[in-house]
Amino acid sequence: MLNRIRGFKPWFNIIVALVGGGLGLYLGVAIRSYFVTHRSTPAALDSFRTIYGSHPFYMSALIGGLTAIGILVGMIVGQHLSQRLEEAGNALEGMSAADKIAVFIGAVIGVLISLVFIIILSRAGMPGLLVSILLSIAFIYLSVRASMGMRNDFPWLTGNKEVVTEEQRPTTNCKILDTNVIIDGRIADVCRSGFLEGTIYVPGFVLEELQHIADSADSLKRARGRRGLDILKTMQNELSLVVRVWDKSLEKSSHYEEVDSKLVKLAKALEGVIVTNDYNLNKVAILQNVQVLNVNELANALKPMFLPGEAMRVMVVKEGKDADQGVAYLDDGTMIVVEDGRQFLGQTMPVVVTSVLQTAAGKMIFARIRGEEDMLDDNREQIPQHSGGYATGSSRRGDSSRGRTGKKVQ
Repeated sequence: MLNRIRGFKPWFNIIVALVGGGLGLYLGVAIRSYFVTHRSTPAALDSFRTIYGSHPFYMSALIGGLTAIGILVGMIVGQHLSQRLEEAGNALEGMSAADKIAVFIGAVIGVLISLVFIIILSRAGMPGLLVSILLSIAFIYLSVRASMGMRNDFPWLTGNKEVVTEEQRPTTNCKILDTNVIIDGRIADVCRSGFLEGTIYVPGFVLEELQHIADSADSLKRARGRRGLDILKTMQNELSLVVRVWDKSLEKSSHYEEVDSKLVKLAKALEGVIVTNDYNLNKVAILQNVQVLNVNELANALKPMFLPGEAMRVMVVKEGKDADQGVAYLDDGTMIVVEDGRQFLGQTMPVVVTSVLQTAAGKMIFARIRGEEDMLDDNREQIPQHSGGYATGSSRRGDSSRGRTGKKVQ
């Protein structure tokens, strides 16, 4: 039954096309009736009357053409309307029961207000149909928005009958999760490891944004949103995750601001810490004196250190930007630029680190192909190699052995 409901698009397109064809047919018949009943026509229409008089089948062709145009327009409009209806249906299906009740109440209130204004306008003699439709759409939309904005203020609507007291407020430095860091997924492993202490908090507006992404028409966004919801569900089962409880600490005037702005204001109100991997949010929060924990910075800090002179084996996977350069990658995604490595594409080669560059995006390692002179005193040394060809380690033992022999690595 559910699949039949969701598969309404072809039938809806056919119905809209038939309605468009009917309107075209009605318009053609109305034009013919006009010329039949009105013997005198404006000068601009005299040419049409002349054609109609000299070609009896002209009106039949006109009616058929208008009908075909109406069907074509109906097919085009039907495609767009059915797509919008399906998106609205997906969003409505993903709503919580409280949200659905709030939408219904808002729609009913909007219809009642529209009826009052339509009656007043009709008695005042103003044009009816178009104005009535526009007023109804406007009032229903505004009423639904107002009802959705006030749903958290009615305990009977949300089912949350508890009143948040000062003692129930979170402790200082509660960790407030951003949408991006939830979708990223690494935050769950970081929390399980015990690196984040205290209460982990997910605001209601972050959950709504995540739900909106999960209901997106784009398949990639929808998959990301659903993955984020699954991660939250897992975290709620395993960790001390709190959702939506302290949102009242946010000023009501901030409800219609962007999610990033609301996150910063909520963190200030709760004296909490924002956990994110969004570079722009990180900078904005720091400018407003809000503490931020950036997962990307944590990942960069935990990447292995490589010093000039260390050896490793890497697979050169693509060409570099400059001539004769090759590019390889560590398992954690760190890029290694190999000088004279372009000729070894697809091969696993021993290399020696020459320098390490720290950038805003992470570390970039520069290396050169390891020559015979680098291996004179390394006959007993095993250079680590990943089974997939990517570098996973380095040879630090070579530093001490070279120190004993007095040979300096270039």
